[in-house]
Amino acid sequence: MSDLYPVPNYGKFINYAHRGASEYAPENTMISFDTGVFMGANGIETDVQRTRDGVLVLFHDDTLERVTGEKGSVSDYSWDELKSFRVTKGELSDRIVRLDDFLDRFGWRDLTFAIELKVPDTEEDVAALLREFRAEEKAVITSFSFESVCRMREIAPRLRCGFLCVRPTDGQLARMLRMGFYEICPKATEITAEDVEYWHRLGLNVRAWGVGNTDVMRRAVELETDGMTVNFPDKLTEYIRETRG
Repeated sequence: MSDLYPVPNYGKFINYAHRGASEYAPENTMISFDTGVFMGANGIETDVQRTRDGVLVLFHDDTLERVTGEKGSVSDYSWDELKSFRVTKGELSDRIVRLDDFLDRFGWRDLTFAIELKVPDTEEDVAALLREFRAEEKAVITSFSFESVCRMREIAPRLRCGFLCVRPTDGQLARMLRMGFYEICPKATEITAEDVEYWHRLGLNVRAWGVGNTDVMRRAVELETDGMTVNFPDKLTEYIRETRG
């Protein structure tokens, strides 16, 4: 690790590089993931979709155009076609990444992975790859689809699961507790200290998302969340180092 980014003692707190260090590098690429780890992140957040021929790849958007300039969606292309596309950020570019290649590169490291399921019917294959690379205990499976993470809990009870939402409903919370969910993932700007304390009392980990600037970042730390996804993990690394040593 570079001395430019001294890594603090995080304790149980997870600094997730959101799609890698996506403020600085092409999102969900090896450059971005490597940069996030270099900047002191102890977690990586990424998104899983499936190609036309069934390969699991790391890509966020419903369409390719914003980050690659190409038409269509991931599912419109085979892996052989998709691997020639370039994800860009400014003057940087890199290839789309397969989930198995990501786990081969990072699965052995002392990192936590927040893996968001972006499309249905990927649960079994994601679980199988995590088993293959012995990364089950390092992963938290999340989705904005409540049914998707409930299905993952049913088919792979060893895996930790979390629900991405603005705020959970009482019914969702009750079902999460019945099914043994690990984590609630609310929007950072919509939560209070009372919320975080209540969810902790229920036995849930709390990981914030939607951390768009350093003011929101600092507030989420002060609310005693257990982690957050940030596009700028270097800034969170520095803030944790300053406040927690």
